[in-house]
Amino acid sequence: MIGVDTNVLLRFLVEDEPDQNRQAKDFLSACTQEVPAYVSAVTLAETVWILNRRLKFPMRGIAEMVRALLEADEIVLEHAEELGLLLHQQPVPSADFADYLIAWSNGRAGCSRTMTFDKRAAKSVPGMELLQ
Repeated sequence: MIGVDTNVLLRFLVEDEPDQNRQAKDFLSACTQEVPAYVSAVTLAETVWILNRRLKFPMRGIAEMVRALLEADEIVLEHAEELGLLLHQQPVPSADFADYLIAWSNGRAGCSRTMTFDKRAAKSVPGMELLQ
């Protein structure tokens, strides 16, 4: 596998820098099932945040982008199984993608729960609880 940084994934998804967009597309199209590109949870969280908060992409469109990444044989996403289930159940997640990724990472690390002050995350993300 070959790891992908946030800036490469963004340039693949967004055509705001034509040269870097072409380079990112060329790189990812050269990846294969045998030597896939790897997108970590941190890379995905940063990408979603930038797309939504800075570039003002709607969450529905971002969810579609993540679905497309999940379907690509040459790309491996950390927490792919959980992301697939989440996006199958909800067209647009009810909490930030980062909140789900945090809870899933903590669960894999053996945490019984993840404490948060984020009321929406505590209500929506399995494994997250409101710290009161």
